[in-house]
Amino acid sequence: MRPRILLTILLTALFVMLSGCGTTPNCPTCGTTINGAYTIINVIAVPEHNPTGEPGGPFNSFDISTIAPNPAVSGKYLDYISDRIGIAMQVIDTSQDLAVFSIQGQNGISDAGNGASPCPTIPQPGYTGLPPTPNVEVIPPTADVFGNFVRYACRTDVSWEGGPTFHLNTGFGPSGNLGGFPGAQCCASRANGVNPMSGPDGNTTTADGKVLFVGNGSSNVIVFDISSMNLATSPVTPPNILATIPTGVSADYDGPQGISGCIASWNGEAGSAADCGDDRSDEMAYDPTHHVLAVINGDPGLPFITFIDMQYIVGATPPRTSALDPTGQGDLHCLPIDQNLAYGPYPVGYSAATGTFPYPSVPGGPFGYPLQGTGTGIVGTGTGPNGQPLPSPALDPSVGGSFNPPRCIIGQIYYDGAGGAASGGAGLNAGTPVDTVLSGGVPTFPCPDPSNPHVFSGVSGSAAADGLAGLPGIGTTPSGTAYTIPCHHGPIISYNTGAFCSQTPPFSDSSCSGAIAPAGLGGMTYDPNSGYWLLTNENSVATTQIGSLDAIDLQLGTGNGPVVVNSFPMYDCMPTGISQGPGDNFLVGCADHDGETFPANEYIVTNTTSGNISCVPPNTGIANAPANANCLEITQVGGVDETWYNPGDNKYYLAARDMLPNPVMGVIDAKTNQWLYNMPTGSNAHSISVDPNTNHAFVPLQAGTVCSTLAGAGCVGVAAEQ
Repeated sequence: MRPRILLTILLTALFVMLSGCGTTPNCPTCGTTINGAYTIINVIAVPEHNPTGEPGGPFNSFDISTIAPNPAVSGKYLDYISDRIGIAMQVIDTSQDLAVFSIQGQNGISDAGNGASPCPTIPQPGYTGLPPTPNVEVIPPTADVFGNFVRYACRTDVSWEGGPTFHLNTGFGPSGNLGGFPGAQCCASRANGVNPMSGPDGNTTTADGKVLFVGNGSSNVIVFDISSMNLATSPVTPPNILATIPTGVSADYDGPQGISGCIASWNGEAGSAADCGDDRSDEMAYDPTHHVLAVINGDPGLPFITFIDMQYIVGATPPRTSALDPTGQGDLHCLPIDQNLAYGPYPVGYSAATGTFPYPSVPGGPFGYPLQGTGTGIVGTGTGPNGQPLPSPALDPSVGGSFNPPRCIIGQIYYDGAGGAASGGAGLNAGTPVDTVLSGGVPTFPCPDPSNPHVFSGVSGSAAADGLAGLPGIGTTPSGTAYTIPCHHGPIISYNTGAFCSQTPPFSDSSCSGAIAPAGLGGMTYDPNSGYWLLTNENSVATTQIGSLDAIDLQLGTGNGPVVVNSFPMYDCMPTGISQGPGDNFLVGCADHDGETFPANEYIVTNTTSGNISCVPPNTGIANAPANANCLEITQVGGVDETWYNPGDNKYYLAARDMLPNPVMGVIDAKTNQWLYNMPTGSNAHSISVDPNTNHAFVPLQAGTVCSTLAGAGCVGVAAEQ
């Protein structure tokens, strides 16, 4: 038998050599690791996308992708891609190179929304009627910036506990399911897109892949229980909703004019129109040690970062219970503080007992709240289809009212320029829960700090601090319960060099002032070495030449909330993303664009516990620039959006959509910190994730020749080393 076995082995080896596998660069099918070149070895069709526009059109608007373990199949992985044309989270089985499901709401394209994820139910507490005990919905709806119901959250009926029933005057009623994502109907191409109003957006998972977090255009985070999804059934069993957590106030998608004013304001007014709310919940990251999710909003403009306690939602800690909440639903789903009422802002005069508010100039009141699509945000009235006046209260925190925030918020940080020169020389106060930057006892910046001063913003604040700052509508729920949710501001830094200043006077540099983020905050990650979060800021002062990497201490256990404790300048970079590699190494992705194209570069920083990091390339041209410290520059790839570290082959992968002259997928060896390869991709190829088993990279691609037989529809390209 042995001679035949040897002969078989020799013949097999000869066939492999003759076919070129393992020896020829750019082999289209081999996927071996011999010669170091990378190429697309397969293209994956995305459900409901085609060249004709029916029903979904080409796969031309997408956001972040994340690869995580498949909790149903040990050793296998799933790729989750934010698809704004399909209005869903596309699920790719990376072991089969196959799209297997579209996680969606009622407005999904696939299956016409019939596969919408359900919101949680429980047997009705205290039910005394005839059996069986009915199941009732737990998560209440959400109210938007003008007081209308938000369709892109749970479309639920919580009237069983004296709460509201979701309904819009266009006919949409409660379904018990997720309403869905806003999609990119207004902005299908990057050239004319309004990304901050689109969704789904950023996403990430727990380390075990059992929970998926998705940022939505409606300023909330949708949390899916992936362990409840069953890909083996027909049809697929969709994942249950665990929570719909507002991190800000939703845009007015379903009011009389929709978000038309908001979209217009993005043409030169940085999306400051009142109907924009707080824009999308976008970039995010998860700390598996403390079970904390970080997510940014308001990007660009006056963005802020929110830290959310997920320990109860992901099942790491049993929920707290009480006589009013015997099963701990408030913790399990991060319900609002007034858990039977809608999340969001409330008008002056609202009665929690009746669920109504007075509106003297409109006959027929008092009126139910939230509104069914009649709110315009203007003091006065709208007009219904029958010509009758409709209720439209002002929701202005400077006038009064109240707010119902989610209960699981650790705190928020606003990048609004507060402190230092902008506050008359006043410093920041890390030792108070809500910092309004007092100067002589007078607040200089509210917190939260809305980009439009006449609408609610964020989900933080307190009555004591914000009332003094002229925002009496913040810090009290509709039922009259006072709350304090920590709120701080970005760091005080030198506007000359980007260096971290003392956060309290005296300041050594006359240019020391609060950091801004006009180009937006980028990716973040938890650093287990220092115990701090690391957050990228594309330009933290009034020039795109200086960005930063901020170190944030959550101050857990103090009640004072997260604060920035250091800021590392990043020159000629516009940092957009960060990925932890081996040990104390972090790759910082540089966008290198936004009106001023810098030479291609990326940074790898290390020794984060030293507190001394500066990424300063030679000949930067900035006077008094700090010396480069604990930072290595890589110049062969740039123009990057998303980055990924793959432990399977110990390499960084970069989605360099703005690399000149053409977009590429960059590869860097994380052991040697050496650039390895740039593989051509396609227009707006800004997202990437890698399967650690196969070391195959999955790259969402717009319609184009790179998609081969799927050129007209767009695809997910599978790239492999040759």
